[in-house]
Amino acid sequence: MNNQSTVPLTKLVEAMKLKCLTPEIDISRKKLVTPQINRPALQLTGYFDHFDSERIQIIGYVEYTYLEHLTREQKLPIYEKLLSYKIPCLVYTTRTIPDPDMIELAGKYNIPIFATQRSTSAFMAEVIRWLNVEMAPSITIHGVLVDVFGEGVLIMGESGIGKSEAALELIKRGHRLISDDVVEIRRVSDTTLVGTAPDITRHFIELRGIGIINVKTLFGVESVKDTSNIDLVIKLEEWDKDKEYDRLGLEQEYTEFLGNRVTSHSLPIRPGRNLAVIVETAAVNHRQKKMGYNAAQELYDRVQAGLRKNLEDSES
Repeated sequence: MNNQSTVPLTKLVEAMKLKCLTPEIDISRKKLVTPQINRPALQLTGYFDHFDSERIQIIGYVEYTYLEHLTREQKLPIYEKLLSYKIPCLVYTTRTIPDPDMIELAGKYNIPIFATQRSTSAFMAEVIRWLNVEMAPSITIHGVLVDVFGEGVLIMGESGIGKSEAALELIKRGHRLISDDVVEIRRVSDTTLVGTAPDITRHFIELRGIGIINVKTLFGVESVKDTSNIDLVIKLEEWDKDKEYDRLGLEQEYTEFLGNRVTSHSLPIRPGRNLAVIVETAAVNHRQKKMGYNAAQELYDRVQAGLRKNLEDSES
């Protein structure tokens, strides 16, 4: 499933701890459709061309002091026109509060008004960051997501191949579970994918023959994590003696989600292989590569240098 999300206004209010100044207005069905926000500076002067009315509207200290210099007769038509656009909400920042006329007209047009003590710039940055994550394009895939040494490792493979068992062993070794069986992936930027668990299955693992276990309850709060970037994909597959597997790692494989490519490795499964140790090693090796060190490349360079030296010795 791939979708562009909307966000309930109630979720924003809870996340940002906003104070509601219009409690009589029902916000339970109101939704935000864009992560962008707007400070209606020009609109307060009467210029409404190209007004982005679908955005959250922020009244900061500058807008507030400008309105304070206007007479009531000047402000009323501006309030009326602003609120008639059916904006999702108004948020007053930096400890400013709306005047009674704004509150009254907000009730007339069913526009909720909120307040926060945070500064305008800090609040805007946090809201944009939060909405970009919440509204990012998303997909749901079958797999297990684990935080291994700070690297988000997505383990994929056919049902029953051992993904959950590998995750459980990693948890016992001190790593953290994000999601088992179903992983929700959001594309928050051109380079970043964030994975999380559905609310229903968060912290649970299914083990065939045992059933459902609660990782947080069994191993403690340090064994789970709500979200993680997806840095590496491990694909588990049955061993095929007729298939050639990469033994050096010089050629990089990738798996694509929502247009973003993620480094991946295919691991053949045979009895006796310690998957947890292999996944740990893959995570550390991936981190080394990001820091500029590639063991396979160094071995290749040594071999080439040795061949050149042998050739030079034979010619001399």
